[in-house]
Amino acid sequence: MEDRHRTILQKNRAHLVKTLDPSDIYDGLLERGIFTEDMIDEIKSSGTRRVQARQLVKDLETRGSQAFPAFLECLRATGQANLAEHLESGNPVSVPTPLPVQPTVIPLPVRNPENPDRADTPQKLVPLKPTTLPVDVLPSPSPEKEGTRPRKRRDSIQSYKMDASPCGICLIINNVKFAPTSSLKERKGSDIDCDKLEDRFKSLNFHVIVKKNLTCKHIRQELSSLAKKDHSMYDCCVVVILSHGTEASHNRFPGAVHGVDGSSVPVQIITNYLNGQNCSSLQGKPKVFFIQACGGDQRDIGFEVSPDEAQAIAGGIDDQPDAIPTSSSSDSLSLSDETDARATLPTPSDILVSYSTFPGYVSWRDTLKGSWYVETLDRILEENAGTDDLVTMLMMVNNEVSQISAKGLYKQMPGSFNFLRKHLYFQAPNT
Repeated sequence: MEDRHRTILQKNRAHLVKTLDPSDIYDGLLERGIFTEDMIDEIKSSGTRRVQARQLVKDLETRGSQAFPAFLECLRATGQANLAEHLESGNPVSVPTPLPVQPTVIPLPVRNPENPDRADTPQKLVPLKPTTLPVDVLPSPSPEKEGTRPRKRRDSIQSYKMDASPCGICLIINNVKFAPTSSLKERKGSDIDCDKLEDRFKSLNFHVIVKKNLTCKHIRQELSSLAKKDHSMYDCCVVVILSHGTEASHNRFPGAVHGVDGSSVPVQIITNYLNGQNCSSLQGKPKVFFIQACGGDQRDIGFEVSPDEAQAIAGGIDDQPDAIPTSSSSDSLSLSDETDARATLPTPSDILVSYSTFPGYVSWRDTLKGSWYVETLDRILEENAGTDDLVTMLMMVNNEVSQISAKGLYKQMPGSFNFLRKHLYFQAPNT
């Protein structure tokens, strides 16, 4: 798109978000080849009308030189010629702002107590003299400010209800073999991760569904099918995605995961399928996403720490990343070194997305033992699910994975985007 057209859209974005109904022009933009069906579906799933309008205008800026003229044509074809003319003129749409209404103060007449029937003219008000309160009625100073009494610590956070049987559905998507045209390597060792997490969530009383080697379209279909299920008898929902990944533009959750065809689904879209708006039977219930994939192609070499902090654990000789190679630097590593993807996250409540690595960086996987992240997560869940909440356990995972080194050099730092409102305790095995 030409810079002048992009500037016009940016200047008028606020008005377009306020007034534009994207559903009126989806078909027109599709027919003119500006957007694909997948892109339209992605915008539709982004949220309310205002959110869709904002996303549409933002995406238009990336769709080439014909996007702006086609947008104007669609506006005219749907009865919005005035808006099209304003945009074509290059001037921002002026939105009249009503002038503030100044209140009128009318003095009330003062009644004469000696002659109630006579109303005197308003008298000039005389300010009252400040009154000094007796010492014994003055407010006492805050004990916290005086430091005479320590602040009482209390845990007022409640816990999610997690006693249904089964507790909920756990969907695991395990992408191992990718199409030759995708330039993505086979993810050796991912089946080990999949088997571990399938057994682990079964032990935590989840109904586990495993899907393998899904294209981008089929990933969306599985998530849509999961969202359409009736979760009213469940207390929780878990989604695990094991795949290659990459960076992606976002306004909530970072990153995207690849289907075996090479196309990618933003993590933000993945989480949207199960948010309170799109899956009513999961409203108010925790939705947890575990993403074992790369957040980008950067390799973290860490930094020096004191001997007290140094507890480095050597990675296996078959460690691999799960990212698309972007330079020949990957040739310096052995064929067993791979990275995993970065994800994006939305803001609806009761969602937690746990990433195997920091956005922008690779995630390591041992072809013989599975990924660092999943191996550690599985063990932490086994040892601590009976006593600790999920957020606490994920901090344990972060700490332990941060101590591992690939080839004695590369590091990895997991993390999460947490929008839970309460503590989340899984059902402990054998209870």
